[in-house]
Amino acid sequence: MTTSTRQTTDPRAVLANRTPFFYGWAVVLAAGSTMFVRNAAATLTIAVFVFPMSEDLGWSRTLIVGAAAAAGVVSMFVSPIAGWILQRYGARTLMTSSVILLGAVILSLRWTTNPISFYLLFGTGRLMFQAPLQIGASTAVAQWFVRMRGRSSSILGVSHSLGMGLFPLFAQLFMNASNGDWRMAWFWMGISVWVIALPLTLLVFVNKPEDVGLTPDGDEPATGDNDDPAMQPAAEKEEQWTLKEAMRTPAMWTLAVTGGLVFFIHTGVNIHQAAFLRDHGVSASIAASALTVMAGGTAIGSILWGNLLDRFPVKVVYSATAGWLGGTALLFLLVNSPAMAFTAAVLFGIGLGGLLVVPPVAVAHYFGRSSLGAIRGATEPFVSGGQALGAIGAGLIFDITGSYTGTFPTFTAAALIAIVLLVFTRRPRKPNTTD
Repeated sequence: MTTSTRQTTDPRAVLANRTPFFYGWAVVLAAGSTMFVRNAAATLTIAVFVFPMSEDLGWSRTLIVGAAAAAGVVSMFVSPIAGWILQRYGARTLMTSSVILLGAVILSLRWTTNPISFYLLFGTGRLMFQAPLQIGASTAVAQWFVRMRGRSSSILGVSHSLGMGLFPLFAQLFMNASNGDWRMAWFWMGISVWVIALPLTLLVFVNKPEDVGLTPDGDEPATGDNDDPAMQPAAEKEEQWTLKEAMRTPAMWTLAVTGGLVFFIHTGVNIHQAAFLRDHGVSASIAASALTVMAGGTAIGSILWGNLLDRFPVKVVYSATAGWLGGTALLFLLVNSPAMAFTAAVLFGIGLGGLLVVPPVAVAHYFGRSSLGAIRGATEPFVSGGQALGAIGAGLIFDITGSYTGTFPTFTAAALIAIVLLVFTRRPRKPNTTD
């Protein structure tokens, strides 16, 4: 089917070519809606449920957060499948089906009565969070933008940050409105997932600009009349790698391991933060508010790191992000008041904003757009493994020692290892290519 025929038969193609702005920004909005609702299964959201579910059901904290850890392990095997689906059928199919499934399992947690059902339901939702929605949204935006990839990806980070702050607050508000019933909170969050994200993924989303006769960044297509590389669109200058080619480079595996290390920090802090604050005498409402404050910091960080990506080498920005996370994680050891809790949360949140933007852009920057879905699917298991280790590791330290104190220096050490790896990472070059 030709582009002109497709434009007359596909409503999204008609819309894409008639909007007064580059349609890629509408795709960013649609992708952002999925990043927003994925927080129904986020570690900060389940953090709100750790205390009431533990009290009501008599489950240990390790057992509850273990659902996220178990999903992280399973996600190591699901991520390559999600990457294959993304490469074969496109982000729209992957993300729409994932949103439908996410809403269904989250609302079904209302009826969970035993650890098995909880692990199956929340674990499935967590799989959607970790693999399809994360890979799909960031890959789609990377398909639509090259020159402005950092800035466009930062909007995804802001969308996720809003969800990260609002979904825990939603959970607490839903509980308060239901006289402390955590079951109804899960139910209404599942409904919210469908209402917020399904219309945009179904009606607006387009996999890549070429599907509707456009080019990345809204640039004019390259012509044979100008051989000056400086005048070529950014997408034309980007080197394209297949998954098989990328797997032969040290850079792909270094980025994969680095992703696992930084998300080890991310999940270890996030999933236990509310319980940690409660243990230090902070009220439930203040603890939930601290999560919202952290989300505000994440939104700021997403914009900050995203804009830095368009101005400085990816490796430098990635190293700075890891260093920020490792340093600010130690601030939680100083928490002794609500004010200090908010300070630590917002500063750590700025670092988290970098994790939403920098790692996906780094993979796209190094390996191009053509096989990005497959390459992301191959590297994402390392991220899932890091998240699983962070969640369960911090929980075990608490259960064994009665304190989270030993976890924070461990997170700082992980950040230092990530920085060392990034320092020695080199952007791969194909044979017979020049800078």
